[in-house]
Amino acid sequence: MSVFQRILPRGLYGRAALILIVPIVALQLVFSTEFIQRFYEDVTSQMTQGVAIDLGFLLDQIDSSADLAEVRARVVPMAEALQITVTVPAGPSAPVEDRLALIDLSGGTIISTLRERLPTLVAVDLTGENRIVVLRFDSQLGPVQAEVSRRRMSAANPHQLIVLMIVASILLTIIAYVFLRRQLRPITKLAEAAEEFGKGRMVDYRPRGAQEVRAAGRAFMDMRARIERQIEQRTLMLSGVSHDLRTPLTRMRLALSLMPEDAEVAALQADVVQMERMVDEFLAFVRGDAMEGSEVTDPVALIRSLVDRAGDRVRFAGIEGVPETVEMRPQAVGRAVENLISNAKRYGNRVEVRLTFLERSLRIAVEDDGPGIPAERRDEAMRAFTRLDASRDPNRGAGVGLGLSIASDIALSHGGALRLSQSAALGGLKAELVIAR
Repeated sequence: MSVFQRILPRGLYGRAALILIVPIVALQLVFSTEFIQRFYEDVTSQMTQGVAIDLGFLLDQIDSSADLAEVRARVVPMAEALQITVTVPAGPSAPVEDRLALIDLSGGTIISTLRERLPTLVAVDLTGENRIVVLRFDSQLGPVQAEVSRRRMSAANPHQLIVLMIVASILLTIIAYVFLRRQLRPITKLAEAAEEFGKGRMVDYRPRGAQEVRAAGRAFMDMRARIERQIEQRTLMLSGVSHDLRTPLTRMRLALSLMPEDAEVAALQADVVQMERMVDEFLAFVRGDAMEGSEVTDPVALIRSLVDRAGDRVRFAGIEGVPETVEMRPQAVGRAVENLISNAKRYGNRVEVRLTFLERSLRIAVEDDGPGIPAERRDEAMRAFTRLDASRDPNRGAGVGLGLSIASDIALSHGGALRLSQSAALGGLKAELVIAR
């Protein structure tokens, strides 16, 4: 991921706001630059030239005077008529070098224009109180101090315009964001409905917004309806299969129980038990958790009860994070964890179960000290009807290859996933059931 991609907002609202703000800011910057350079500076230069003409006239009058008394008697009244205060000789407040504020958009234009028109100019002070510009000149009668109002040299302060532009930009951005949010809200609602449906939860949703968003919403509702019909049809098939398969198995068990006990009858009874177990796993795989309702559940109590029923070889290893209740299908999650514990007991002698509470997920880890599953075959192990017993321990007994697949389907229906890795604590397989919160 590039640096540019990392600094971009990831949310739809953030990116939409960025699309709105960047053009407005760029437009305002271009407009401000053009206004200050082409209009404001030109006006300031023209106004300063007018003041420079007056100052030049007064300086010529001072140079043509015989002494300071004549200057005070004749030139000072002229300066007052021109709204300029002249002091000869210059007082202690007369500047000896140019001074201007740190942020002065027109100060540089004023100084450069004055120096261009008045060769005897020594220094200009633009930081005086009440917007008074203090100047120092050289003359034949000594240094001359002149004070002129800043309002005669530059147009109105551009900060007002900049503030107005900023306020207008913020106001327009807020208005545009409000309208844009009304357009983005239906997309957010659609995403929330799809996310909740992925977790096995049904929420009310009605297509709204623009035509394209409504079309996407209707497509989602059609898809959800088709999936619900498929689940309903599978449920109906389940009830028929359950009855049709269990009835003959029950008759077979009854018949075998009435027969004399010998090696062949015992073998047949073991086959019937295995067939019942296979039927149970098949039905669990077909059923998943579609027929169960979600409810707020205490995961710690649920997992502790499963560990207590699992036997001495299974140990509850502890809790990480802050324990909280989680909305889930407790029977389905319990069935998934039971399958993981059963697999761990089949291939290992020690089993540990651990809970981890994160901000947006709950993780249930089941670890064993068995041979584990090679990394390149872990994805294959979660496929339905896939058995890796030969690669693990053929002496432990074979399953039908549905335990991990059932757990994976249940995790996916809760918006999570089943992750397989190597156990760092026990060295065997680590199966981590992740449930979205």
